[in-house]
Amino acid sequence: MRLDTLLLILGSVLMATTAQLLLKIGMSDAGVRAAVEGRQWGSLATQLIVNHWVVVGLSLYVLGALLWLLVLAKVELSFAYPFVGLGFVVTMLLGWGFMGDTLGVQRVVGTLLITLGVVLVARGG
Repeated sequence: MRLDTLLLILGSVLMATTAQLLLKIGMSDAGVRAAVEGRQWGSLATQLIVNHWVVVGLSLYVLGALLWLLVLAKVELSFAYPFVGLGFVVTMLLGWGFMGDTLGVQRVVGTLLITLGVVLVARGG
C-alpha cells in the first residue's frame, strides 16, 4: 500500500473519531440535554445549530467522508474497511483522556483484538 493511501485512511479515521469526541462534548451541553430530556425538538434543533462543538464535529464527519471516498477510489473495500476498526482504539483513548471514560480489562482487550484484526488484514494484502 502506498503511503499516501495509508495517510488518507488514517486521516479519515482520525477525523471520524475526533468528530465523536466533539459531538459528545456538544451533546453534553446543559441546554442540549434539557431539550433532549424534555423532548423539545424545536429547541433541540436550535441548540444544535448554535452549538459550535456539534457544528465542528459534523463538519469533521463530512471532511472524513470525503477522504474516505478518495480511499475507496484507490483500494479494495475489503482492505480499507477494517481500518475503521482503529476508530475503536482512538475513540476509547479520547473518551478516557478527555471525557473520563473508564477503561476496564474487557474493553481494553476487546479493543486490542480489533486492532490485531486490522493488522492482519493490512498485512494480508
